[in-house]
Amino acid sequence: MKTIPRFALYGTQAQPGWIDLVHFERIPDRARLFNWEISPHVHDALIQVLVPRKGGGSVLIDGAAWTLKPPCIVVVPARCVHGFRFTPGTDGAVVTAVQRPLETVAKAIAPELLDTIRRPAVIRVDPKSRHAKALWPLVDAIERESATHAPGQTAAGVSLLIALFVQIARLGEGGAVGVGSDGDGSGDKATTRSRIDDRVRRFQALLDAQFRVQRAVGHYAQALGVTAGQLTRLCREGLGLSTLAVINARVVHEAQRELAYSSLSIKQIAAELGFDDDAYFGRFFKKQTGHRPTEFRALARRRLAAAHGATGHRSA
Repeated sequence: MKTIPRFALYGTQAQPGWIDLVHFERIPDRARLFNWEISPHVHDALIQVLVPRKGGGSVLIDGAAWTLKPPCIVVVPARCVHGFRFTPGTDGAVVTAVQRPLETVAKAIAPELLDTIRRPAVIRVDPKSRHAKALWPLVDAIERESATHAPGQTAAGVSLLIALFVQIARLGEGGAVGVGSDGDGSGDKATTRSRIDDRVRRFQALLDAQFRVQRAVGHYAQALGVTAGQLTRLCREGLGLSTLAVINARVVHEAQRELAYSSLSIKQIAAELGFDDDAYFGRFFKKQTGHRPTEFRALARRRLAAAHGATGHRSA
């Protein structure tokens, strides 16, 4: 069975941490490198907003196909399988952000935006509408802020993203756009996908609360009121992974975070994650990541030091 590639940014394998909460680039920056065709792939934690302003092409999101007719907006939430085929010379913005912190802020100040953030869409923009005129300066401001590397960059970036999604939501309400596919019956697919995503999110929330205690797949299935087989099917359809792989990935993610950012010993980290034997934890971690815990810690800290050094140099 072919595995759908899971990337941080396309062509870059997912890393344990995302140093930049908000990333900006132009469509040609990456598309040109791949002959204007981005094969189907998925971002585990990242949401992308594309704003093509000239050119065109097509986009495939979770099996639904859209034609890109600039100016338009493409919203690709985390864990949506997506690919692009751009007309050579297509230009516009690509804004990538870590989705969960964005949702946390939206939930606190504008919960009505959560559906806009979580729902994949292609939005055709009327360039004469007042909301469209407010959109372009926001995109330009996100581009400037992403290159600033100054104190408060994270706060400014998230604030601008919230403002961006406010405009996207307003465009949808104003009737100046078309949201949906090109009439291939994917509305039913979107409804099914929404149900799958709801169940997967419930599983992920339960896993987030309990992953430090080693539990079998059957425990989570029972808590969610489904069979172990049904939960595995949901995880494969929603995340492209088996339930056990999702559980292991959550444990590994936390282990990577602790190794990179904490001063806990490997034995302490193993115990925190429910491992009685730190040697067994080491074997588990290497099987999942290809690195021993000590190797990963050294590598992560070198990368963090290099990133901090580069930021300090740019800010000087």
